[in-house]
Amino acid sequence: MRRTIRAVAAAGLLAASTFVATASPAHADVTICDQYGSTTIQGRYVVQNNRWGTSAQQCINVTSSGFQITRQQGSSPTNGAPVSYPSAFLGCHYTNCSPGSTLPMQVSRIRSATSSINYRYAGGTYNASYDIWLDPTPKTNGVNQMEIMIWFNRQGSIQPIGSAVGTTNVGGRSWQVWRGSNGSNNVISYVAPSPINSWSFSVLDFINDVRARGAITNSWYLTSIQAGFEPWNGGVGLAVDNFSAAVSG
Repeated sequence: MRRTIRAVAAAGLLAASTFVATASPAHADVTICDQYGSTTIQGRYVVQNNRWGTSAQQCINVTSSGFQITRQQGSSPTNGAPVSYPSAFLGCHYTNCSPGSTLPMQVSRIRSATSSINYRYAGGTYNASYDIWLDPTPKTNGVNQMEIMIWFNRQGSIQPIGSAVGTTNVGGRSWQVWRGSNGSNNVISYVAPSPINSWSFSVLDFINDVRARGAITNSWYLTSIQAGFEPWNGGVGLAVDNFSAAVSG
């Protein structure tokens, strides 16, 4: 999540969260505590604090290849929305676009969309969430209509939006599939049966599965690829040690 809405009850947050800090060149060990503070790494990706669901302080330490949560004082009931979505991303999010990004790109034009992620886990109630955002238009601001969530890890009594609709195999792995809406956008979630620490995979595999379910068409646009954490409680020490993504058309 990222200043988007995780539950219908959180819909009022959107209007108050329209500002994103301007991305700036990153150096190793940059600390960000601003609510929507962000910076760039490797001249390719944006790392954002994105503390959208709480007024409590959260800080991340940005490295040359990812970030780590160093302070997280917020708390949210597990039957509601998380407190934040600190993440690294390729593409555009609320007008904040990663340098040189080819996104948004129409799905029909995508020849390859690959990514690699290394997560480091810690205590708390959270998910390790990899988000893929799509919209019928080449949108660079506001909420997109389709959110694909890949839950690499789930800790605590939390669950995806909507309800479980079955299982599937994507990218050579088995997933429990959930489908629903948070009131602002549709969500299809793929939940791993056990934690995944690292994976290199095709983002296009998940997009194709969602298209096969009738949720999008080839005329839609891929707008961003994001990897991070959604904490409900705790989470200090959670880290994306390495994130990379590439989309070609």
